[in-house]
Amino acid sequence: KHLFFLPASMYTEIQREQPDGGNILTHPDYIDGNPDLIKPKKLLNPVKASKSHQELHRELLMNHKRGLGVESKPELQRVLEHRRRNQLIRQKKEEEEAKKLQSPFEKELLKRHQRLDQLEKEQEKQEDHAPEFIKVKENLRRTSMVTGDEKAA
Repeated sequence: KHLFFLPASMYTEIQREQPDGGNILTHPDYIDGNPDLIKPKKLLNPVKASKSHQELHRELLMNHKRGLGVESKPELQRVLEHRRRNQLIRQKKEEEEAKKLQSPFEKELLKRHQRLDQLEKEQEKQEDHAPEFIKVKENLRRTSMVTGDEKAA
C-alpha cells in the first residue's frame, strides 16, 4: 500500500473498510477504483525483456509448432557428431589391428626393452641410496679410466 501519499481523512476511511486488520492479500486497495490512489505497475523482468531471451523463446515456439523436440539437434551438428563417433571407432579398430599384427619378434623386443627400462630404474634407485663417498669414488674411477685411455691413444 502507498498510504503515505494519502491525506489523513482517506487513511481513516481505508482503515474502516478493512475489518480484518488490513490484510493486503485478501483485500487490495487498487481494486476499489479510487482515483487518488497510486496503482502499482507490474515490474519488468530484465531477463524476459532481453532480446536474446525473446529470440530463444520465439525459436522454441517455432520448433514446438513444427513438432521438433527440444532435444533434437540441428542437422549439421548431428552429422558432425556422427562423423566424430565413426572416426573414433575407426581409430580404435586400427589400434587393435596394429596390436594383433605385431610379430612375435616385435613382441619379444618390446618385452626386453621394458625389462631393460625396469633394470635401469632399479639401478638408479640403488645409486640414490648409496652414500656420497661411494658415488665420488665411482666418478673418480671413471675419470681415471678416461684419462688412462687417452694417454694410451
